[in-house]
This record gives sequence, structure tokens and C-alpha cells, in this order.
Amino acid sequence: MTRVFKVASRSSIFSGVLVFGLVATGCTENSSKNSHATMPPSVPSHPVYRSASSVQELLAKKGLPCPTSTGENENNSYGSTLTCAMTVSGDRVGIQINTVNHPQPNRRDIASSIAARRGSPYYETLVASGNWYIWVQQPAHARVVADALSGVVLPAVGGKIPASSLPKIPDKPRFPTIDSLANSLDAAVGCADRIVRSSSSMDCTTGSRVNHSPNCATLALYRTTSARNAALRYAIAYKGVPATLVTAGNWTVNLCDYALGDRVAAMLRGVVVAYNGS
Repeated sequence: MTRVFKVASRSSIFSGVLVFGLVATGCTENSSKNSHATMPPSVPSHPVYRSASSVQELLAKKGLPCPTSTGENENNSYGSTLTCAMTVSGDRVGIQINTVNHPQPNRRDIASSIAARRGSPYYETLVASGNWYIWVQQPAHARVVADALSGVVLPAVGGKIPASSLPKIPDKPRFPTIDSLANSLDAAVGCADRIVRSSSSMDCTTGSRVNHSPNCATLALYRTTSARNAALRYAIAYKGVPATLVTAGNWTVNLCDYALGDRVAAMLRGVVVAYNGS
């Protein structure tokens, strides 16, 4: 696993688009060895959802709004795929929703896709039921997603997450409130459409100050250095999930627009922590 830690003075940073596994069973590199997979007995046959956007709408009704994010969002004869990000307990949680369009899908086909993604080389934690499954990029929050959608959690099979080192992080600046952090981010690259998740967490839209396309960011404050470092390691822990964060003192800014990392770090006097997903 290759990670890059950078301070604001350096000139470039990993950037790119979040890459997700393919939906159709025949499109995964493991499909042949999983072609005879059976659905785990814990996965119920219902509920069935019409499309990935239907699942997204239900999450919002359950208090888990999940704005669509950059990624592979598709709708074809096989089914639909949608990627989005929600906030759970102050953490930004990315998910990929996959549904099969057929009213009575072949559960063996769905089971093959699930088996391919839970095992090597992906090791994804999924939530599944009926004609759908969801990759939850932060496995610790899979239970929340499952409870909201009446699904079950299917942990990854095998694989270990290596321990992550972090760069030297400045003790300052520190922000007394989430609004003060948002205001500083706004001055640097924009922080519009603010959604306060808690006294220590907020989502907003960046890019307006620097002529970038609007994109999401999650801001968070921490009571302790250990809590901040744990959140950073959590954000860069998962293979296939790129991340760009800026941090110092008692805060982190998790940027969906990776190209903004250096500017935000320079303006907020922080450090960039980035992982390219490989």
C-alpha cells in the first residue's frame, strides 16, 4: 500500500477519481472462480429496491442524506450503480450502491458479485439484501447502513489493513468551533452549502474561490490528538479508496477535490495527508 504524506510547501499531490469495482458479475476479475457462489444464508430476499437512487432516497428519509459524489454512476439493462458520501458520527462515509433491475434477479448471480468483492484483492465490507448490495468504504459504519435499509452486514473475507504512519502534524492553528474552521476554509477555497452534522462536524461545498467545480468536503474537530490521528489513519486505511485530507492542531478537512489539498494546507497552515488508493 503506497501512501504519500506531504507538507504544504511541496508542489504536487496525488489527485484523481475514486475508482470503484464493477457491478456486473462477468466484469470482475474474480468472476470465474466465484461463478458458483451461493448467497450467504443470512441475506434475506427482501426488501427489493427499484434502483440505486431509490436506496439513496430511503437513506435520506432515515436521516442519512448521501449526496452523489464523483465516481462510477451508471444505469443500464443489468442494474444501476451510484456512489455517494454521508456523515456518520462525524466521519465521512463513502458508499457504492449496486442494484439489479430484474424483478426476480438470479440470487446466484448476485452472490457471485458479492463473493468477488468480499475476497481478494478487494476485501470490501458489504451490506446486502434482496436485489442489492452496498460497499461501505468505512466498515465500522456498515451496521448503521444495514439498519437503515433492513440489510445485513457481510464483512470482508481475509486480508489485513496495514498500520499507517503519519507525518509530523503542527500543533497549531486550533479552531474553537466548527464554524471558525469553515470560515477559514471558505476564505481559502470556498465552503458553501454548509450542513452542520454536530458541534464538531460539518459538510460543505468547495471550489467557489478558486474557479474549481463544486465538490464536497467534510470538516471535523477533535478533543484529543489521538482522536484526530485515529481519524486520519481511518481515512487512509482502505485499498481502493483514495483520500486527501488537510490537518493541524485539533482539526481535519477531508477534500473530495484532491487538487485543492496544497492550497488549503498553505492557507490554513496545515499538512496534507494523502493516499492514492493503491
